Amino acid sequence: MSASSADAIAQVATRPRVVPPITRLDGPRTEVEGRARFTQLRYAQCWEDADVLVAGLTVRPGDTVLSIASAGDNTLALLAEGAGRVIAADMNPAQLAALALRVAAYQRLDHHELLALVGSRPSVERRTLYARCREAMAPEARAWWDARPEAVAMGIGAAGRFERYFALFRRWVLPLVHRRATVRALLAPRDAAARVTFHDTRWDTRRWRLLFRAFFSEWMLGRLGRDPGFFAYVERDVPRQLLARVRHALVTLDPSANPYVHWILTGTHADVLPRALRAEAFAPIRDALDRLEIVWAPLEAVLASGRVPRVDRANLSNVFEYMAPAQHRALLAALLTRTVPGSRLACWNLFVTRRGTDHFPDRLRALGDEAAQLHAGDRAFFYRAFVLEEVVA
Repeated sequence: MSASSADAIAQVATRPRVVPPITRLDGPRTEVEGRARFTQLRYAQCWEDADVLVAGLTVRPGDTVLSIASAGDNTLALLAEGAGRVIAADMNPAQLAALALRVAAYQRLDHHELLALVGSRPSVERRTLYARCREAMAPEARAWWDARPEAVAMGIGAAGRFERYFALFRRWVLPLVHRRATVRALLAPRDAAARVTFHDTRWDTRRWRLLFRAFFSEWMLGRLGRDPGFFAYVERDVPRQLLARVRHALVTLDPSANPYVHWILTGTHADVLPRALRAEAFAPIRDALDRLEIVWAPLEAVLASGRVPRVDRANLSNVFEYMAPAQHRALLAALLTRTVPGSRLACWNLFVTRRGTDHFPDRLRALGDEAAQLHAGDRAFFYRAFVLEEVVA
C-alpha cells in the first residue's frame, strides 16, 4: 500500500460515519410502473447536465430539495449547494444502490480514488476500493453491489443499461464510420469555425447518418438502451431529433470540454468531469452527506406520505414524459400542495412536451428566457428542452 493510500484511509477513518438508510414508502404508484421494469440499473450516471440544473434551481442555504435520485450525481451536486435537506427519491432500488455507493465513496475514498471507482480514470484497484466502501452503505445497497462484482470491476459508472448501450455503439458501430484518430481529432480543442468545418467535412458523413439513425432508432433505444414503455407518448422522429442535438453538441458547443461526449466516444471522462466529480465539489459533497435522505418510492408516494411538508426546489429529471397528461397534472397538483411562492421546479423534455404551466398557469410562471439560455449550453445534449418554472401562488 502506498503512503498516500494509507494516509487517505487514516483520514476517512476519523470522519463521522454517515450511512443514510434507504426508506421504503408505500402509497400511490406511478403510471409507468405498469409498462416498464424497475429492477435493473438503468443509469449508472446522470445524463443531465448538473451545471444547468444548479444554475436553474439556485438552491439557497436551508432549502428543502426534492430530487429524482437516478445514479446520484445531480442530487449530490445540489446537496453541495448548501441545501438544508435533500430528499433523493426513486422507484428503482438499483438506482438507489448507485447513489448509496457514491455516498460511501465520498466518505471513504479520496478524489482520485472516487474517479477510479466510477471509471472516469483507468484502474485495476476498483474491487479494493469497493471493499473500503462496503460498510458505509445501507444493507440493501451493499447486497446489490456484492452480487455484481463485475459491475464494480468495470467502473460503477459503466454498469447501467444506458451506459452498456453506449458501449455497444462505441465498440461495434462507431468503428464502422470513424477511425480512432478521427475520434481523437473530434475531441481536440478548436474554435467555433473550425468545429463547423471538421463536422461538415470529416464527421457528418452519409454512413454516419445512416448508422446513427439505425442504432438510435426508437426500436433500438427501447430494447437496448431505455425501455419500450418509456416511449408511450413520443411525439416526433427520435433519431432525427437526436442527430440534430448531436450536431449542436459537436459544433455549437465544444466537444473537447464535454464530459458526456467524452464518455460516449471513449468510455472515460479523461480530464473533463461532470460537476459532482470535479475536485472542487468533492469536499462540499462529503461534508454535506448528513443532510441527505434516500427514499425508495415514486414521487406520488413521497408526496402522499407527508414526509416532505415543504419543497423549495425540485429536480424532476424527465419523469413527466413517461405519463399521460392527466397523470402529469395530478402529480403536479400534489407537488404544489408542498411548495410556496418562490419555489422552483426543473425538468427536461426529451421526446415528449410536458410543462407545468399548461395545467396550472395561475400557480406557475415559466422562466422561459432563463431556461432557454441554460439549455443552449446544456452539454448533456439529448434533451430538446429544459423546463424551469417558479411557483407564484
